[in-house]
Amino acid sequence: MIIVPVKEGENIEKALKKFKRKFEKTGAVRELRSRREFQKPSVVKRKAMMKAIYVQHLQLQDEQ
Repeated sequence: MIIVPVKEGENIEKALKKFKRKFEKTGAVRELRSRREFQKPSVVKRKAMMKAIYVQHLQLQDEQ
């Protein structure tokens, strides 16, 4: 359960922003989307490997 303390006189929009940030950090939406369809473990590993290669490539480009 996500609790966002709101101080006296604090803007509601600011509290909503805090709530959204906390909700994203829990990863609930990401998990629901991943559970929509089953992916074989080999496919998951392959995607993770491809993402790691891509990130490493970006980091190498950034250094140069």
